[in-house]
Amino acid sequence: MFDTAQRKVVATIPDVSSVHGVLYVPELDRVYASATGADEVVAIDAKTFKIIARTPAGDYPDGMAYAPDVHKLYVSDEHGGTDTVIDVRSNARVATIPLGGEVGNTQYDPVTRHIFANAQTRKQLVEIDPATDRVISRISLPGAVGNHGLYIDGASRLAFIACEDNSKLLVLDLTSRTVRATFDVADDPDVLAFDASLGWLYVAGESGEVSIFKVTGRTVRPLATAVLGPNAHVVAVDGTTHQAYFPLKPMWGKSKLRITRPQL
Repeated sequence: MFDTAQRKVVATIPDVSSVHGVLYVPELDRVYASATGADEVVAIDAKTFKIIARTPAGDYPDGMAYAPDVHKLYVSDEHGGTDTVIDVRSNARVATIPLGGEVGNTQYDPVTRHIFANAQTRKQLVEIDPATDRVISRISLPGAVGNHGLYIDGASRLAFIACEDNSKLLVLDLTSRTVRATFDVADDPDVLAFDASLGWLYVAGESGEVSIFKVTGRTVRPLATAVLGPNAHVVAVDGTTHQAYFPLKPMWGKSKLRITRPQL
């Protein structure tokens, strides 16, 4: 746990093996971590920092999304080819949704109140209805190779899809279900984050590079791509301070959290 005001680590939670995804659910004041080393999702109390539940989550759980209306957590089961569904009220696995092939990140769309997940092997974005936990549509993604990273901007009706195998960013129109634009990005892109008030989209890459795009309405243009630090493939943005946070692999013997702030 990193305190962004004090800029220091305030707690370390043990026995959470090889964390790949972290998601905070405000209404529960709870943090969920996908522990790929144990193939489980770990629920953590955000006040006490204590583990309150462990739920099996397939083979290599990764990205997560929360559907508040149905109190369900959707977890990308990357190697198992499914999305795992967990009821956060009971912390029990209640459904397994087959998507076919490897599964990339999963996101919630606040407009349709549906879940979207990358079906990497099929070059598709899959739409799931949380009311039934069934796939209701599959959107083809021309030009995608290893579509993994995903961010949905409900206001603009755009989905941003990062393809790890050809280092491309696809901009998908969620209304017409067509790809509007394709851009080159940092090598091996993974996690995306969006500063909505600033209109900056961050694409973090396992190569250590980061790409930044400016989103104005439904127009997207690249700003820059540059090396940030070793394995900078995770990013989180504080929309109030406009600071972006990148946990990095060890540099000079120590792990780092790199904090950046754009020049406004």
